[in-house]
Amino acid sequence: MNQPLFGPAGNSDSFTRVYKGSVHAPGWLQKLGLDCYEYSCGRGVNVGEDTARAIGAAAKEAGIVMSLHAPYYINLSGVDPERMEKNVDYILQSARTADYLGGDRIVVHCGGLSGLTREEAMDHTRQNLKEALSALERAGLDHVRICVETMGKVNVLGDGPEVIQLCQLDSRLLPCIDFGHLNARSQGGMNNYEAMAALLDLMENQLGRERAEVFHAHFSKIEYTQKGEVRHLTFADTEYGPDFAPLARLLAEKKLTPRVICESAGTQAEDALAMKAAYQAAANLS
Repeated sequence: MNQPLFGPAGNSDSFTRVYKGSVHAPGWLQKLGLDCYEYSCGRGVNVGEDTARAIGAAAKEAGIVMSLHAPYYINLSGVDPERMEKNVDYILQSARTADYLGGDRIVVHCGGLSGLTREEAMDHTRQNLKEALSALERAGLDHVRICVETMGKVNVLGDGPEVIQLCQLDSRLLPCIDFGHLNARSQGGMNNYEAMAALLDLMENQLGRERAEVFHAHFSKIEYTQKGEVRHLTFADTEYGPDFAPLARLLAEKKLTPRVICESAGTQAEDALAMKAAYQAAANLS
């Protein structure tokens, strides 16, 4: 039976206290009982090819499935041609490094509004995604899928329906549903079974079962204000959501098999393991 894959974004504090380099991460995650690992290039693609290939080899040996988070400063809704050329290059760098890592997915932020209407920003993002997909194809990297991420701030592009709509552009695009981001921008509105079910149903209706079944997901508890996301928390927090239990139930009921990446602040591997246990309990696999 196919099951969701669970793993961390980057390295937990408990890992970095013991190990110096991410080449040790896949083996460490395997021993914990996790399944996947998202390498973070949020501040730039600064990992060398040799190091990336070494991490990829370790991941292959450990059976850990790899993805990569592209730089945070990519803004797909931008209008400046020179800036967008750089953004496409950042996506190419990310995809090439993901390939070195043995990965087949990169997570990319939508972008801000910068005075644009939401529809204008959507139009620009569609065009820039087309350019990025064409660049990946020319580079022989179109097997690396772009996962368009939902965002946590209210006044930026990237709520659930917008990301799903953007992914209708091309079958190579996957939504990265960040449940913490969506909960933050909706002031706690993505923290129950009904809201999560409605979003998953919309994704399947708009994108089809094949893509909906294997979507990319980020999950963490996130502090928020009226403007949306403030900071990532850990599962120990009791004030903010979202709660993973409703999603665990939905993944089991709908037989969905996403990669669920935990972005908790410092306890991402431990909290990913808690999510895997919750899913197994919901699916009666324990």
